Amino acid sequence: NVLAFFIVLILAALVLLPIWWIFRSSLMSTAALNEYPPSFIPHEWLWSNYSKALETFEYWTYFKNTFTIIIPAVTFGTITAIFCGYAFARLRFRGKKLIFNICVGTILLPGMVTLIPLYIFWTKGMGLGDTYWPLIWPFLTSGCFFHIFLLRQFLMTIPKELDEAASIDGAGRMRILWTILVPSIKPAVVVVGMMLFIQIWNDLLQQIIYINSMSKFTFAIALTNFTGSFGTNWPVALAATFMTILPGIVIYIFGQKSFVEGIVLTGMKN
Repeated sequence: NVLAFFIVLILAALVLLPIWWIFRSSLMSTAALNEYPPSFIPHEWLWSNYSKALETFEYWTYFKNTFTIIIPAVTFGTITAIFCGYAFARLRFRGKKLIFNICVGTILLPGMVTLIPLYIFWTKGMGLGDTYWPLIWPFLTSGCFFHIFLLRQFLMTIPKELDEAASIDGAGRMRILWTILVPSIKPAVVVVGMMLFIQIWNDLLQQIIYINSMSKFTFAIALTNFTGSFGTNWPVALAATFMTILPGIVIYIFGQKSFVEGIVLTGMKN
């Protein structure tokens, strides 16, 4: 157990090292940052780099823009994944296996294949260029079939006798789903929500394609311009980078228990 603890501790340190490196670099001067060999801890903690970053980096504007996409997308994506997962796990309908297999096949489809057709559809067909809608509406169908597949696997581990007992007491399908099944798969629901959050948070490619106005920039887009505008002033740029990491860290801290449970329990019976 002691050996396993130290191995896990070393691995955890390696995972956290990049985050620490960004933080320590954001508190150093440009000259100190270019020193060799690099120091693990700053000799002087320059908190002024953060105030300098906020002079150009409109943090709260980008925060609002980013969560304008994330909140509806994660909400719709999670809810539709629950409905679809329930349908594949509990309902009987013609062509169920065929539809399920086709949907599983979409997981293997690279995003680059559909990027150009979707861009033409949203901009030329629907006239939604330079808006957030092309980044939100796809999540009305959960955004990715893997989320539906994950919830379906969890729902299949719950005995159907619970559904039958509730239906005997007069509960309909919707009441069974939301009062019995969803609370039973809470870890999986949290995992889906967090995976959707990470997917949208890191989605620089689609955001930079559909959003053109600076007033609508998200964190991902703003950082690309921020580093270029400051040139070699990396401490200030890294201060802005660390500020954009913080919301994701806070959300993960609150949801990490359910997130770990969801990953560990995926596909387990009983």
